Amino acid sequence: MMDDSPHTARWAEANQRLLVQELNALAARLTPGEVPPAADNLVELAPSALDLLAEVFGLSGFERAILLLCAGIEMDSRFARCCATAGSQGATFALALATLDAPHWSALAPDRPLRRWRMIDIGAGQSLTTSPLRIDERILHFLAGLNVPDARVAPLVTRHEPPVIMADAHQALAERLAAVWLRQPGPKHVLHLSGEDGLGREDIAASIASGLGLDLYAIAAENLPAAPGDLDTFATLWQREAVLLPAALLIDCGENPASPAVTALSDKLSTPLFLGARDPQRLHRVMQVHDVRKPGATEQKRLWRQALAIDTAPFDDVLDGIASQYRLSTRAILLAGQAVRDSVASGTPAGDALRQACRGSGHRRLDELATRIEPGAVWDDLILPDPQRNVLRQIAAQVRQRRRVYDEWGFGKRHERGLGVAALFSGESGTGKTLAAEVLASELHLDLYRIDLSAVISKYIGESEKNLRRVFDAAEDTGAILLFDEADALFGKRSDVKDSHDRYANIEVSYLLQRMEAYRGLAILTTNLKSALDPAFQRRLRFIVQFPFPDASQREAIWRRAFPPDAPLDTLDFPRLAQLAVAGGGVRNISLNAAFLAAEAGEKLSMRHLLAAAHADRSKQDRQVAGHETRGWL
Repeated sequence: MMDDSPHTARWAEANQRLLVQELNALAARLTPGEVPPAADNLVELAPSALDLLAEVFGLSGFERAILLLCAGIEMDSRFARCCATAGSQGATFALALATLDAPHWSALAPDRPLRRWRMIDIGAGQSLTTSPLRIDERILHFLAGLNVPDARVAPLVTRHEPPVIMADAHQALAERLAAVWLRQPGPKHVLHLSGEDGLGREDIAASIASGLGLDLYAIAAENLPAAPGDLDTFATLWQREAVLLPAALLIDCGENPASPAVTALSDKLSTPLFLGARDPQRLHRVMQVHDVRKPGATEQKRLWRQALAIDTAPFDDVLDGIASQYRLSTRAILLAGQAVRDSVASGTPAGDALRQACRGSGHRRLDELATRIEPGAVWDDLILPDPQRNVLRQIAAQVRQRRRVYDEWGFGKRHERGLGVAALFSGESGTGKTLAAEVLASELHLDLYRIDLSAVISKYIGESEKNLRRVFDAAEDTGAILLFDEADALFGKRSDVKDSHDRYANIEVSYLLQRMEAYRGLAILTTNLKSALDPAFQRRLRFIVQFPFPDASQREAIWRRAFPPDAPLDTLDFPRLAQLAVAGGGVRNISLNAAFLAAEAGEKLSMRHLLAAAHADRSKQDRQVAGHETRGWL
């Protein structure tokens, strides 16, 4: 209603003078024998706030005068005396009927503007005509030229500025929908923005509102009042705000379905309304549904250049990888760009600053759902036959070159399904499956998260998919490598469906594989027994890496890498250590336990300590160390 143009100060001054002039005239009217002062010759820059209220809410001249009378009680001490002179204790309907022009009894009817829009309150009294009338605080401030949201509404809503930068597809959608709304007469339908990009939904709504000359305010669905009476009050106050500010409202359901309060509120509102939700919702009103997705890799690269707002030449070597590995909303890119600029200004290398900003953008949500593993391993730490190492390097290459192959070379358009890099690591415990995932994370400069499938899979129908979706949605922002550990229980052979549990387990597996195939990063399943997996499931995985039990030469190489440079070692016989039939995980456990034995004894780490640790490690499995395995250790 009152914009921020250069004329605002002049309008506020003129509005104040007009209000004082009208109050003076009304005070004189209430005082017997007093002649109203002559009106100033004001050149109005716009209608006064009182005139605006009368116009947009449809006040009659009598209702307008009642509102002015109630404002006078709050603003001018003379009015209390004037009312007393007229025999009234403050502003009352009886006083208004007796002194104001064109009175009508319906002015205080519940469906008339003064009460319908809660512009005045009726205090306690013996009758309607003698009860005190009081102007609503929000309306009083508006008359004085202050246009701020009602104190009862403000804590529940958040104002969203129009976006600084937008993805091209989002900008085009916003412009098209704003143009359609401008051409639409009467009440607007609900614009339902669904899809994975929650921040993008907000930005599009803010851009549309701006194109309509409106501010955008958002309210989280869970913050809506639950009690019907309270929801009615909020609906009334918001519709009043929508006119006074003016503004549109975005109800944000987030990941959840629309609650009964959302449906009820949408039924009550006739002002511009957006509904945001991850999945399409159903309301009683006519809606236009539009799916909002995060920008693609090529578009993200362009947005990064805008967001960095500095010479992007130092970032050229890493921007392709960043755009390919991370899937961020435009606003997340903008915020990360500021963090990158600050880091570079403080001396951080451009590539490191960019990776740090991206990796930090989605940690919070993913940390709540999975366990982060700090990758410290490199290729030299991984003792595997050459064929397995070559497959792992192919995996790294496919993650690194996704944007070029899918976007620049067009393979993504030809192959719309299965664009994710999904891999299965199979092998006995300790053969290096998790270590290989660490190596890939180090190579690709990505975070590594381990997900315990037993904790994700729920006995309640539908909960498993919801849990998995939360994991993948959170991971999209970070580009993290997802390691689904111990998949045997979920991926067992289920071709023979015997009951509803088997049937639903197949659905859970299919959903997980579907998300792995669609995930823009790398998702890895690990299993100790490949034969337990249904071949139909295996065909949907792009890579399968079998981690063999290490032979003697490989075990010797593992032993030689097991001890840090600073560890005090006695003479160790690595070929004899390799006689012990234990995989890399066992080597790490034995070497660490032996180090503690040596430290406690105040000695260098020797074969004797390793022998004791080997016996202790084997005893955990209720087995004995065979004599030939440790022959010659001492």
